[in-house]
Amino acid sequence: MARRSTPAFNIPNLLTYGRILAVPAIVLCFFLEGRLQSSDFARWSALALFIAASITDYLDGYLARIWKQTSNIGKMLDPIADKLLVSTCLLLLAADTDRTIAGWTLWAAIIILCREILVSGLREYLAALKVSVPVTQLAKWKTTIQMVAIGFLLAGPAGDKVLPYTTQLGIALLWISAIVTLYTGYDYFRAGLKHIVEE
Repeated sequence: MARRSTPAFNIPNLLTYGRILAVPAIVLCFFLEGRLQSSDFARWSALALFIAASITDYLDGYLARIWKQTSNIGKMLDPIADKLLVSTCLLLLAADTDRTIAGWTLWAAIIILCREILVSGLREYLAALKVSVPVTQLAKWKTTIQMVAIGFLLAGPAGDKVLPYTTQLGIALLWISAIVTLYTGYDYFRAGLKHIVEE
């Protein structure tokens, strides 16, 4: 049975709001990293917030479907929350004092960020044409790999003390995610451009 609640404040949307609020909280963790006696605490806190936010990414859509609580505000904010979370984390990891993402690895982050921006623009345009391009299974795997990579990188130096090569594993997964991102981005643009040309 569908649960009755104000569309803007149903549980799926509250989870999405929580994911958005996790973004400034993660930023605060990195701000405090160099100001705490133990920077490891800031890293683990950022990771915990990221994991919780990532779980809500799955739960909000799942609960909205089974409880029949899909809403326009949820459809609008869900992808925005995802991109805010991923983009902010990548930028923080590139700018933090440990330079978790540096050198050639910056290109992997740039590829991911550019794809998110370009696909968002294309999706907005296609929505005006009332065209929907379905998310492929490979794109879902891309998102999973991307989230796991960011998780390892958020743990960073603190994680290296617990599990050797945590940072290196995160970097490797980030590159895999970037490569898959290029392919899925091309696939999405090819499908989208077909509708644009027909229009």
